[in-house]
Amino acid sequence: MTDEPNKVPAQAAAPTADAAPAPSAEAAAPSALPQDELARLTDDIIAALKTVYDPEIPSDIYELGLIYKIDVADDRAVAIEMTLTTPNCPSAQELPTMVENAVASVPGVGQVKVDIVWDPPWDPSRMSDEARAVLNMW
Repeated sequence: MTDEPNKVPAQAAAPTADAAPAPSAEAAAPSALPQDELARLTDDIIAALKTVYDPEIPSDIYELGLIYKIDVADDRAVAIEMTLTTPNCPSAQELPTMVENAVASVPGVGQVKVDIVWDPPWDPSRMSDEARAVLNMW
């Protein structure tokens, strides 16, 4: 784990600003990937996610708290669960494809699958301090 509030370990749900992270699936079944490789992939995936911006909001989707889960399988396939700020989001069609393309560009990543989920619903409390500063939402 890390002290960074939005750091999402592989196979764990993204923590909210004031909630504890979900238990890792890794604790139940250790990954066949070496721990340092899994950590590198996770860091690189998060860096790739931080390049994806909602066209209407000047903050990346990771800092906005739209990424709920990153799961890296033993075969390096990556499953992402994300949400949108609202079900009526005008970018609903393009954002999942942008996420898929960004994560697929990470060296060492296999197949990428992105699912949109609505539970729990997104709200501004999921934003990082960085996103709040960019959006002047204090």
